[in-house]
Amino acid sequence: MDTLLSLRVFAAVAEARSFVAVAERLGLSAAMTSKHVQHLEARLGARLLNRSSRKVSLTEAGAIYLDRVRPLLEGLDEAGARISQTALAPHGSLKVSLPVWMANPAFARMLATYRQRCPEVTLDIDLSGEHVNLVEDGYDLALRVSLALQEGLVARRLAEIAFYMVAAPALLDRIGRPASLRDLNGAPFLAYTPVTTTGRLRLGSGPGATEIRLRPVLRSANEALLHLAAIEGMGLLIIPQPVVQRDLDTGVLERLLPDQPAITAPLSAIYPDRSFLPAKTRSFLDFLAGPDGFGGGCVEDRRPADRSPAGRRP
Repeated sequence: MDTLLSLRVFAAVAEARSFVAVAERLGLSAAMTSKHVQHLEARLGARLLNRSSRKVSLTEAGAIYLDRVRPLLEGLDEAGARISQTALAPHGSLKVSLPVWMANPAFARMLATYRQRCPEVTLDIDLSGEHVNLVEDGYDLALRVSLALQEGLVARRLAEIAFYMVAAPALLDRIGRPASLRDLNGAPFLAYTPVTTTGRLRLGSGPGATEIRLRPVLRSANEALLHLAAIEGMGLLIIPQPVVQRDLDTGVLERLLPDQPAITAPLSAIYPDRSFLPAKTRSFLDFLAGPDGFGGGCVEDRRPADRSPAGRRP
């Protein structure tokens, strides 16, 4: 049996999580597709895939093997394209994990622009906000606002994201508008649980940093819910500027202490450390870093704000 073909079949099944779908795509029977995977398992003496009537998933050994094999297969494709002096066009399914707050008009326009340039790439976007294992869960890359990096991963910085502290005008009319950071102590707070559950925050850096203690009234790991709760006047919220810029422009929300420097954190593309990146992944990374992506400052919704009375909350 052709071991190289067996490797390609295994990698395809691991990505699609389906023997039937891969059999149709490669022009093989379902039985032959299964035999190719069994051939590899027999050679290795290890089970690579868990099979059930409902789904196919990688075993621990399968995830390790896929992590080593996939770069080799992609390298063969790249080498073949270079030798034949043809460009390897981006194609296939690109699976990306994003933070919930990136479900906004500006990023949707980025995706649409990328899709126009690379029509053979199908975007598979996960916005669950859950921590994912890129290799074991079959992701090509993830976008994260984080300084931490798992072993075996590479980070490409795309932009600096500003975080604003905001609140509804009605809430500020009731509790007062703070004149300094210390005036925030005890204020009702919408806590993003991956960052804080207690409301205790240290803002700034070095000797000039200030510690404040807010009073959590709602805790959640979902930024979309916290955003809506802020609009309803439940409490103060620290949230990425791209998410709330239109709310600030229309007066739905107010930025607190606008003279204070904004909190910033790097937005990075995270992907497995490989010798060769597939064309689909490389093209998406280059696009995000380019002038029509985050490299061009396309991080906020730049549509004209509705400043009419109907566009403002009472």
